[in-house]
Amino acid sequence: MNSFNQMINWLNDPLNWTNPDGIVTRLLEHLRLSFGAVLLACLVAWPIGIALGRRGRGGGLVVVLSNATQAIPVVALLTILPLTALGFGARPVIVALAVFAVPPLLATAYTGMREVDPDVRDAARGMGLSRWQLLRGVELPLAVPYLAAGLRTATVQVIATAALAALVNGGGLGMIVSAGFGIGIAAGGGQILAGGLLIAGLALLAEALLAWVQRRVTPAARQT
Repeated sequence: MNSFNQMINWLNDPLNWTNPDGIVTRLLEHLRLSFGAVLLACLVAWPIGIALGRRGRGGGLVVVLSNATQAIPVVALLTILPLTALGFGARPVIVALAVFAVPPLLATAYTGMREVDPDVRDAARGMGLSRWQLLRGVELPLAVPYLAAGLRTATVQVIATAALAALVNGGGLGMIVSAGFGIGIAAGGGQILAGGLLIAGLALLAEALLAWVQRRVTPAARQT
């Protein structure tokens, strides 16, 4: 039996969906890891990008921070962080994935604020809006398409990369692939393919959903 047929049989086995280490459990773990990482990255990257973008300075700092975080291998972080105070489990995985998600969120937040028309800012200030009212009522709504683009990129990257959590027994769909390799290609080839298919399918689903959200929040004049 070839690996493709093994994959079909493996996916058609109800026990592989419902057992404690099955698809449903691993999928929920994968979603929790990905959501936690993207949320943490947003809490870090968006305030920095928005603040620097509003000031009109710090473009070089954004590039440096983005390059620095991109230069750190996720596998290295997954290996090192469990040995720190974070310990083993979901927390070091979430932190490692969050570092990976920071660059697109930071860059698009900065760009979104820089793209706000200065005349719009001046008009809002002329109407007596405070800095907070200007940010909340004018600048952020205009920057939403850029924030959505960064969120889309970061989320898809994190979902795909979260499979590496299996290297430190961190859970997620990558555990299915890891278990398949554990029993050997001959016996586990179908399981390996199934795990890879599930990860790719989840990433593509997230891409399609967030692409739709991005189109919805982007004015028609800006859509290509």
